[in-house]
Amino acid sequence: MASNITTTTTTSQPSSMPISHQVGIAILTLAFVLGFPGNLFVVWSVFCRVKKRSVTCLLVLNVAMADAFVLLSAPLFLRYLAGGRGWEFGSAACKLVHYLSSVNMYVSIYLISLMSMDRWLAVSRPFLSQRMRTKRCLLILLLVVWVLAFLLSLPMPFYRSNLKKTLSNNITLSYCVPYHWGSTGHRVFQYLFETIMACLLPFSLINTCYSSVICRLQSAKFQRRGQGSRLILLIISAFAVFWLPYHIINIIEVVGLLQGSDSVIKTALVARPNVTAFAYFSSAVNPILYVFAGSSHIRQAGLSFMGKLFEATNSESRSMSTRSGRMSRSSSSPDESSVLHTLSTKLGSPFKGKNKDRSSSVAGKEVDQPELKTLASVELIE
Repeated sequence: MASNITTTTTTSQPSSMPISHQVGIAILTLAFVLGFPGNLFVVWSVFCRVKKRSVTCLLVLNVAMADAFVLLSAPLFLRYLAGGRGWEFGSAACKLVHYLSSVNMYVSIYLISLMSMDRWLAVSRPFLSQRMRTKRCLLILLLVVWVLAFLLSLPMPFYRSNLKKTLSNNITLSYCVPYHWGSTGHRVFQYLFETIMACLLPFSLINTCYSSVICRLQSAKFQRRGQGSRLILLIISAFAVFWLPYHIINIIEVVGLLQGSDSVIKTALVARPNVTAFAYFSSAVNPILYVFAGSSHIRQAGLSFMGKLFEATNSESRSMSTRSGRMSRSSSSPDESSVLHTLSTKLGSPFKGKNKDRSSSVAGKEVDQPELKTLASVELIE
């Protein structure tokens, strides 16, 4: 994963450091300096400055925790790139840090998918959304996402090994590199599996949800776009910008392997370290997005501005569900009136309207016509 930036070999002389290593060191340093304290600030804001945590807020919290955790591996990779002594931390650490990087990729994209589904439910299925917006339901969904991420990442440690290489000066160094036992099938499986499960599948779900939301809002002539929606769109866009190049290289390498084209495979191998380092930076960019999204609160709230931003997503979600619920009730009113009119006619009681006339008619026949009383009660519940 992110540490594929380490797949090229180094010499023992820092002066001969390749350009790719210098770029990797710059990206990792910037990601760690900005991303690690930034994500910790997000976690602190949610726990200490947000009184009512929305679904979006809790999903953002989990993304921040996953990003902060994976950025802890940056010092190891910096030592690997800058030290010129290969991988000095053993085979177990080599497999573990790549496994955690893969877990972070899956957790991030599937939590973003949950954000999109939450927006879709709030607009398209408001009553179902209100029933599902419970702590128990959310905790179950979060547990499912984390377990799924750990399971989907299981191939990663099997395709990573700490191999030794003897340099021209008879110095033997260890390198943490991709390893597929010389099998084309294993290489195709790994990169195709990652692209399908971490790109094509979740982004198809995200696009479907937001296409439905946009159509729903346009049909309802909702002109207001809330902060929560903008925040989620920013997160989705950032993830796409930083991770799509990585998955494109995956596809290019798979095509080269299936066609047996050495030039295509070489192109993918040359580009992979750079696009993977670029993807690694995605763990640092979200706190920056939150600062821009919550900039209107900075003057008033100070360091608590992020808490105000997340609280705004809570009120927006409630208003979206309320407006959508009113739309659903109003759109279903003619059908309900028609059913009541048909049933009342069959029972010998005229039906004149939905509000005042219906209530007086049902009240007058409360004993003699229990069917109307039951139907009216059901309609009120719905």
